Amino acid sequence: MRLKLFLGTLLIGFLSGFSQELQITGSITDASRQPIPFANIILETLDGSQPTTGTVSDDQGMFSFNDLIAAMYRIEIRYLGFKTKSLDLNLTQSTALGSIILIEDTQELDGVTVMAKRPTINRLVDRLVFNVENSTLSNNNVLDVLKHTPGVFVNDGNISIKQAIPTFYINDRRVHLSVNEIQRLLEGTTATNLKSIEVITNPPAKYEAEGGAIINIVMSKNIIAGYNGSVFGNFKQGYQYPKYSLGTSHFFKGKKLNAYLNFSDSPQKEFRNNKERINFFSDQGDLATSWETDYKRTRKTSDKSINTNINYELDKHNNLGLSTNMLIAPRESTKTFVNSTTDVFDSNKLLDSTFVTDNRLVDETYNLAFTLDYEHKFNKEGEKLSISTHHTNYDFSSFQNVDTDYLFPDNTLIRNNRFQTFSSQLIQLYTGQLDYEFPGTSFQFETGVKVSNINSKSILTQYVFNDNTKEIDEDNSDTFLYDETNYSAYASFSKDWDKWILKTGLRAEYTDTRGQSLSANQINSNDYLKVFPSIHILNRINDKNELYFNYKKRIYRPRYSQLNPFKYFLNDNAFVTGDPNLRPQIDDVLTLGYTFNKDFTFELYYRYENNPTLQVVFQDNENNLIKYSNTNIDRSITYGLDFTTYTKLDKRWNLYLLSSIFFYDNQFFAIESNNQLYNNKKWSLYANVINYFNLLTDKSLDLEVSFLYISSVYDGPKALSAISGLNLNLRKSILQNKVALSIGVQDAFNSLNVSSTTRYLNQDLFYKSSEENRLFTFGFIYKFGNFNLRTNNKGIDLEERERLNR
Repeated sequence: MRLKLFLGTLLIGFLSGFSQELQITGSITDASRQPIPFANIILETLDGSQPTTGTVSDDQGMFSFNDLIAAMYRIEIRYLGFKTKSLDLNLTQSTALGSIILIEDTQELDGVTVMAKRPTINRLVDRLVFNVENSTLSNNNVLDVLKHTPGVFVNDGNISIKQAIPTFYINDRRVHLSVNEIQRLLEGTTATNLKSIEVITNPPAKYEAEGGAIINIVMSKNIIAGYNGSVFGNFKQGYQYPKYSLGTSHFFKGKKLNAYLNFSDSPQKEFRNNKERINFFSDQGDLATSWETDYKRTRKTSDKSINTNINYELDKHNNLGLSTNMLIAPRESTKTFVNSTTDVFDSNKLLDSTFVTDNRLVDETYNLAFTLDYEHKFNKEGEKLSISTHHTNYDFSSFQNVDTDYLFPDNTLIRNNRFQTFSSQLIQLYTGQLDYEFPGTSFQFETGVKVSNINSKSILTQYVFNDNTKEIDEDNSDTFLYDETNYSAYASFSKDWDKWILKTGLRAEYTDTRGQSLSANQINSNDYLKVFPSIHILNRINDKNELYFNYKKRIYRPRYSQLNPFKYFLNDNAFVTGDPNLRPQIDDVLTLGYTFNKDFTFELYYRYENNPTLQVVFQDNENNLIKYSNTNIDRSITYGLDFTTYTKLDKRWNLYLLSSIFFYDNQFFAIESNNQLYNNKKWSLYANVINYFNLLTDKSLDLEVSFLYISSVYDGPKALSAISGLNLNLRKSILQNKVALSIGVQDAFNSLNVSSTTRYLNQDLFYKSSEENRLFTFGFIYKFGNFNLRTNNKGIDLEERERLNR
């Protein structure tokens, strides 16, 4: 047997020596499977019979050696900040090495300063990675970076991807905050230690099936031992009030201990002026009365956010980590003042009466989240076991006082009405998770299990005044208890061929829910098992062109506040209500994309939403009431074509363009019109263009000019008007990039204010909102401590084509 093997090997080597057509291919990644572009790969024969040759990995971490003869080779991979890796290979036929993992080198590099930036955008089989580490974007806060991330839309208190709200993760750990809380957290977090933002449109099986797309914020692990920190601040002036944001970040790395702390405070005062018009109809469909409201709201907040991350290396195989995300909005600085005047007209458009409402609202929020992680690394590189436990304590309370005076047309008093509302919500969330990863030479296997329990208690107590005597309104007071337990398991497999990458997985989740209304003595229970398949395929046609396809099934469970059945009155004539019988929303999402010449990406997508949950505004024509109802609409379909490019037009001019043309079709039940089924359909256009200019040869002065346009779109039954906005920002770096100053204007023409129209059957509502969108801004950041690898005194300056020169 050994003789046959020897002769076979000798024959193959003999024939290969004449053909000289053997090839070695592979890819270079870090431990988190992120590609490492521009790594140096050196190839030499062990006997020195052939000249030593070398190459560098491309922007996907890929490399190849061609026209080789059969021989014993040594491959050596080098990349700054990582340990050099050597492989010996007996080459007898063309060989695909698959993914080669480099390990970070934590040794301090005295006196070396580097500006070697990774390409701005990398597309992996299941996500798009926006790399910002060491770029000038690191002088911003994380929310500013998110506004520049391809495919992400940030505007008017919302963050969306393809018209859907994403779920947020930090270093692959879910952040249990609302969209507004997420924005305040990111605005108060400096991007100094931000490595990349991953946009995962159709998440693989590893991630929870809950929600739509995922934004994973990856914080860098500084490879230098020592300490660094920063202080930062932002000032924004609207036409009414100034707004501030101040914070500080600190990072320490020792031999075994890494520690990160970020604190920020955002004193804000926001003004909003709404114009509202509602036409109420009689049973015969004729106009009965029209209401026109001038609504002015001033909201004062001062949210404190604290983020910490502590990692301790027990030994070379075991790590322990503790992270916290805390957002505190104290009562004394969270106040809302609302004054509104409503003119009531009869069917002949004559003024019938006026009512004036004065609303004073005080809130308090404590959102405290803690995560404990343990990671065991096996002897095989990349093989690891992770265990994570998490606890969130969310405590919210609110008190409002509402006074309304009803007046005749001559302003004499008809009557007045007063009520008060106390509401609170306490949520306790516990999760436990175990994940296992096993890397092969050209494949990756992942599996894991997770259990989570959510316990929520919501209290609403409404008080009315009769002859100045305060009484509990029993009909509009309630306590709602909600408990949800979720068990999940997943398995995922990915394989990397020379031209193809496949990633597929399956996730199963069993959910048990129980909601109880104490005042109504009503219990709603539900349990269901759902299976969520996913598949991602990418074909590298050549060095510049890629084709990819992915499919994912997702679930969106109703929020706890959407399940509360009681009515929360905003004034005498408007209230918000939930539904304990809400069903989970199930989405099917398909995407087909093509990247041309590395810079230009076209993407077709289709999303079918079954039982979407929306807050829909309905007018009760019989009682002249406005209901903000959380309800399931029947279904929603969205499909469209996206085009994205992030390219260099000149050595001092980079362009980012995202445009999308999409069709939105939703079908909903008109609750106030005998539950009649109704459709809204519309083609819409979205475009975002950002220009980056370097104005000085040392790249220390940057100008950013961006323009956003969104045509009229539907949001459930609501039609939103077209909006557009022009932003200008000038940024100057001084003191060897340790200080950055910026000045600019947001929404220069004040054209981002939106109006909405709900008009169908017996519904006719119009809202126009005017906010402080036009803002004059000033910001600064000062970085101190050990930033040796983040400046450009001496070292390497790699000018990649896709590098962000801002």
